[in-house]
Amino acid sequence: MKQPMFKQFKRKRSQPEQPTALELKIATLISQAEKLYGSQEFIIRASKLDAIELLHSERIEEQLLALHRILCEDPTITGLPVDKTAEQTLQELEEMIAEQYARQLVAQQLEQRVQELMEQNYSEYVQDIRKRVIKETGKSCENARTLKKLGQLEIMEHNGLSCSALNLLRPGSMDELVGQEQAVKALVSKLNSPWPQHILLYGPPGVGKTSCARLALEMAKSSLQSVFKANAPFIEVDGSTLRWDPRESTNPLLGSVHDPIYQGARRELAEDGIPEPKLGLVSEAHGGILFIDEIGEMDPYLQNKLLKVMEDKRVYFESSYYDPQDERIPQYIKKMFDEGVPADFILIGATTRSREEIIPAFRSRCMEIFFEPLSAGQISQIVQNSASKLGISIEDEVSQIICDYSNDGRTANKILVDAYALARHDNQNDPTEQIEIQSLHVYEAIQNSRLSPAITSKAYSGAETGKIFGLGISGYRGSLIELEAIAFPAEEGNGSIRFNDTAGSMTKDSVVNAASVFRKIHHGQLKDYDVHINVVGGGQVDGPSAGAAIYLAVSSAVLNRPVLQDVAISGEISIQGQVKPVGGIYQKIISARQAGIKKVLIPAENIADIPAGVKDIEIIPICMIEEAYEHVFAAELIAQTN
Repeated sequence: MKQPMFKQFKRKRSQPEQPTALELKIATLISQAEKLYGSQEFIIRASKLDAIELLHSERIEEQLLALHRILCEDPTITGLPVDKTAEQTLQELEEMIAEQYARQLVAQQLEQRVQELMEQNYSEYVQDIRKRVIKETGKSCENARTLKKLGQLEIMEHNGLSCSALNLLRPGSMDELVGQEQAVKALVSKLNSPWPQHILLYGPPGVGKTSCARLALEMAKSSLQSVFKANAPFIEVDGSTLRWDPRESTNPLLGSVHDPIYQGARRELAEDGIPEPKLGLVSEAHGGILFIDEIGEMDPYLQNKLLKVMEDKRVYFESSYYDPQDERIPQYIKKMFDEGVPADFILIGATTRSREEIIPAFRSRCMEIFFEPLSAGQISQIVQNSASKLGISIEDEVSQIICDYSNDGRTANKILVDAYALARHDNQNDPTEQIEIQSLHVYEAIQNSRLSPAITSKAYSGAETGKIFGLGISGYRGSLIELEAIAFPAEEGNGSIRFNDTAGSMTKDSVVNAASVFRKIHHGQLKDYDVHINVVGGGQVDGPSAGAAIYLAVSSAVLNRPVLQDVAISGEISIQGQVKPVGGIYQKIISARQAGIKKVLIPAENIADIPAGVKDIEIIPICMIEEAYEHVFAAELIAQTN
């Protein structure tokens, strides 16, 4: 049996004595330390720590010091703690040896467990090694840096924010599209047919054109007579991002060819000098719908190229690097160059531009649908629906305030969401309480966004001299034009007329026409007055539709006859006093109703343009300007006017 190298050292005494209990403990502790490290390692440790002589010492204190150095691995320890007895020091050393024994035991158990797992999963390790060898053989570019980047991307995938509130409020069904029943019916009927048609959607922003297009395809899929299959794609793109590249190097809409020299096709193709066609959105939309928002912003040349694809229902590719006789070319590339790629889709284009701004060739191939501006009641309904989706309550005044500052559903929802955030911030001390949006939150949101009222002029009961409301249109929205006139007596026959210098030239012509009609009807009285005509707000008024309103404003000022302030008129005036037809009657009537106008006078020839189902407003068609007197001037002065 192997004996410990360090035996208990007996003291040289004249008479042999029995070892004390402390000496026995120290000897046992030295023996345990030797077993812990192993005899050879123990000697090496003792030598490095200058503890060999101390271990051979007959003094108990020096033996304890040697053990202390070895266990702590600190040769700078020169003595035992002065505040502790030898017994206490010995007890601490025993605890240190016990702790190191425990660590060694745990390490041995872990090593044994690892060995067992390695044996159990040997086949899996071999498989992993095989995969690694295959990757190395395939010249994999993966390394620690690339794998770290991959890990960061995967973390980003799981750390996204919640969806936008505006996305949450987007209509999820046709029933949620407010105020566009006629347009929705027209769109669905054109898709839900054995012969669906390309469609252009006109209308102001924020009234539901994009949402309607998304939902229409789903409705068409559910129809038995629809040609769209259940997996029909809906490809959406913003036309303002599509630009024509004259070099034909990139074209995400129609597709392009990556030549082996300039754009660099796949390596295996480029090395053989083979061009690679890349499919565009028109091919991805094959069998479904290609929706282009803001199609009016596309390059006209790109629009013409798109028309060619719509007629051929295929996309053709060309490249000077393509050799049909080259046997190295893959069959799919040969087929794409020789036969083209199918692109049979239905186009739905949406635009906020007017019909005249879209190229005629495009319009002639598409059915046209117009989305109407929203009324105040419809915007209020949208606000109520959105509040329900958010799970909040709103004060009664909130809907009306939002209607005053918005013309469309998107703007109304933005104001509501902003007010919702402010209300939640004020209520953060009690998150369990239901959020209520108050008018002060809405006004604060409006001030933060620097919004102006959507309707700057409003009708009211009563009458004023020299002031009348005309009707104008800009884009798809109508508006009230506040006209005012004032007349001063001048020297007989030396009167003059002044009008805004910023007004449009056609409106200035309307002033001249109105002056001629006034002289004709009232026998030249106008030449005795200096008349100043003004458009409140100083804006430019294009077109002749303010002619009738200008005549009535001048008549009111010169003849001192008050005009009712809940009546508006639109129409061109001829020098014979006739009220001629004008455009935009639909939008003008809608805007007049929103502004609180009770009665609108329009040219008789525009009677077919009156929107169906319009309530709360009286529409009077007139042929001659004199017919407007009884509707415009205050009742007690009608007789004098005639």
